[in-house]
Amino acid sequence: MKYAVVTFTQKGDQIAEILATSLNIDLYSKKKHSNFDFAKVSKKVMENYRGIIFISSTGIAVRSIAPYIKSKDLDPAVLVIDNSCNYVISLLSGHLGGANEFALKVSKLLDAKPIITTATDNLGIYAPDMIAKDNGFVIEDLKKAKDIAALLVEGKKIGFLDEKGIIQTPTGYSSSLENISGLMYISSKDIINAKLKEYNVPTLKLIRKNIVLGIGCRKNFSMDKMNHTVIRVLKQYNIDIRAIKSIATVNVKKDELAIKALADYFKCQLKIFTTEDIKKVQHKFSGSDFVEKTIGVRAVCEPCVELSGAKIMTIKMKLDGMTLCIGEV
Repeated sequence: MKYAVVTFTQKGDQIAEILATSLNIDLYSKKKHSNFDFAKVSKKVMENYRGIIFISSTGIAVRSIAPYIKSKDLDPAVLVIDNSCNYVISLLSGHLGGANEFALKVSKLLDAKPIITTATDNLGIYAPDMIAKDNGFVIEDLKKAKDIAALLVEGKKIGFLDEKGIIQTPTGYSSSLENISGLMYISSKDIINAKLKEYNVPTLKLIRKNIVLGIGCRKNFSMDKMNHTVIRVLKQYNIDIRAIKSIATVNVKKDELAIKALADYFKCQLKIFTTEDIKKVQHKFSGSDFVEKTIGVRAVCEPCVELSGAKIMTIKMKLDGMTLCIGEV
């Protein structure tokens, strides 16, 4: 990843040179660039980089980034290094943007002291947004995540439940759900378990992206129809639409607009398997003479789910011109 480094003094430029020995940087220097425009530079770095380092006062950095701050899941990591190179301050997006971790890395490069002010970090508590980031989960609601983090900082008992039992109870949480003040659970389901609702406490869901959709369809299938059909089926199976990890299909369908649009909608990976790949496993599933005559294989959706390394949850569903199989990894 390339980082933006913004400097205002000769000493700042010298610090940037040290950073350039270990980091891939673009330097924006007031001393070196005669056309340096503070407002334009501020806008450019905030809109085009995932990591930004200001070698300046925190005041300058704050004024620079303030107009472009959006939300903690979108903002870049922003660090501030003082002109004497004593401190590396994590200023913005400490968790989801990675500024805290980045500050630790940069402080080692410069032999400076990292300054991290995030309350959960300083208390040794595994914050909800960091659990999500480290495990590839989707945060259901950023405000709910903030509320749970605040309760943790206050020392309240927060229950933890992983539907699959994969993640061990993190530091600061409780596996016991008795007398809890809040609850965080991990699931790919759409609707919360009725028993969990009975606790009547602030509750945060982290969504596990573990669902694979195997899809086949007629040529030039309607994008809207495919989208509405898949969403309807997911709701029938109580699957959160944000839990989709990938969509899988055959190479003959790789340019099918409806399938590509669906992958964009779910913000998931599109996996393409060749007819030769499918032929190796298609004998395990019911097939169609018509499909074989048309594209060279007897089945698409189920073989593609298996080839994705997923466990098949549903048999092939024939849905008015398209087929769908749901799997879980």
